[in-house]
Amino acid sequence: MVKLDVITTRGGDAGETSLGDGARLRKDAARIEAIGEVDEANAAIGLLRLHVAGPDGRLADESLARIQNDLFDLGADLCVPGLGGDRLRLAAAQSARLEAEIAAMNAALPPLRSFVLPGGTPAAAHAHLARTVVRRAERRVVRLAAEEAVNPAVLHYLNRLSDHLFVLSRLLNAGEATELLWQPGATR
Repeated sequence: MVKLDVITTRGGDAGETSLGDGARLRKDAARIEAIGEVDEANAAIGLLRLHVAGPDGRLADESLARIQNDLFDLGADLCVPGLGGDRLRLAAAQSARLEAEIAAMNAALPPLRSFVLPGGTPAAAHAHLARTVVRRAERRVVRLAAEEAVNPAVLHYLNRLSDHLFVLSRLLNAGEATELLWQPGATR
């Protein structure tokens, strides 16, 4: 699988990095930018997990742990250009699982009466931050997909993940009655 004995290789000192197939790219290439944004999204979800851990957040934490693993699968997909083959590729079932979790969480929430402002509980605020980082990653992957082939399941997953994090933020605020709703023109 993966074995890393040496972390500092000096291979990227000239501004290039290696892909999973051995190809070298500049570190500012669209593919590397997309991979980096997905990595940042994973880190933001790791931070969110610190705020949902414990007995009350066990199910959310288990879901987020699976999502972090999915994001590594997604990164592995992105790090090998092309489609298909014998490489690890993100599967539609991973997005379907997110959709099922979204539906289950949303069933416990009242309908929205307005747009939601990011914030509320610390856990919900971290969920909103992770959601915006995922959206940025999605935009980077869209840019990459305009230049070269990208597994469509990658874009589906990132889109569902931002929805998942939004609904999770609402759920994390529900018990606290701290959901902040936008009031159009209220601060004029």
